[in-house]
Amino acid sequence: MKILYDNLSASCSKKTTQLYSTSFSLGIYFLKPSLRAPIYAIYGFVRLADEIVDSFHDYDKEAMMQEIRVATVDAISRGISINPILNSFQHVVNKYQIEWELIDTFLRSMEMDLQKKEHTRDTFSEYVLGSAEVVGLMCLRVFAEGNDAIFQELKPYAMKLGAAFQKVNFLRDLKADYQDLGRTYFPEVNFDHFSIKDKEIIQAEIQEDFDNALIGIKKLPGGARRGVYLAYYYYKKLFIRIKETPAEKVMNARIRIPDYDKLGLMFRSLVRHQFDLL
Repeated sequence: MKILYDNLSASCSKKTTQLYSTSFSLGIYFLKPSLRAPIYAIYGFVRLADEIVDSFHDYDKEAMMQEIRVATVDAISRGISINPILNSFQHVVNKYQIEWELIDTFLRSMEMDLQKKEHTRDTFSEYVLGSAEVVGLMCLRVFAEGNDAIFQELKPYAMKLGAAFQKVNFLRDLKADYQDLGRTYFPEVNFDHFSIKDKEIIQAEIQEDFDNALIGIKKLPGGARRGVYLAYYYYKKLFIRIKETPAEKVMNARIRIPDYDKLGLMFRSLVRHQFDLL
């Protein structure tokens, strides 16, 4: 029965999320139940493409990205895929009417990672749009549950939240991106001499993204707000930890929040949400 395969597909997306991101998994858990599987499906799809460009170094990445692009189009148009993660993703795309433009923009950013090692301000904005902001919009399509007025109202805030998350990831992963992958995302920064001033300029931009994103989180439908706020709260605390870390250490170590601290952050975020202290 196809329902068994669809359940398997959803399980693959959920397991992928849990293996790759404790923070997002916690956030998804605190969404209302009907929203969880669709967000797992979006994360699974995003991770599938991201893994190609970040990890599959001994293989033809260009060919594999082209394969996933074609397979994604086929999955959406057919309403099924033999790839379980693409199968669960196409269900979400078709049910919530996620625009192909968002998916295409995401894939183009992933393809940029195959060639682009340094960014100008324009290409950085383009990359963040595709790698993070449109992912926020895909999730917002799910959270709005077909209400286009809600989607349009919250669209700019969802984009800012995606941008904030991505830029924090860039700061957290400076060492791996620069030393291991030879990538520099932030424009106009000399990463051989990453300075306090460079770091402060980047942090000011991220803070602005967080401030704008919180406005939208407060306006989210109740079934989505708690889980999204938990993810926001976690990333905001990670950002604060990075802000408190010297530029030299950020450049040479991956700043993270230990798993045992994440539970405390989860509890505090839920209390703040419960008492409307967002």
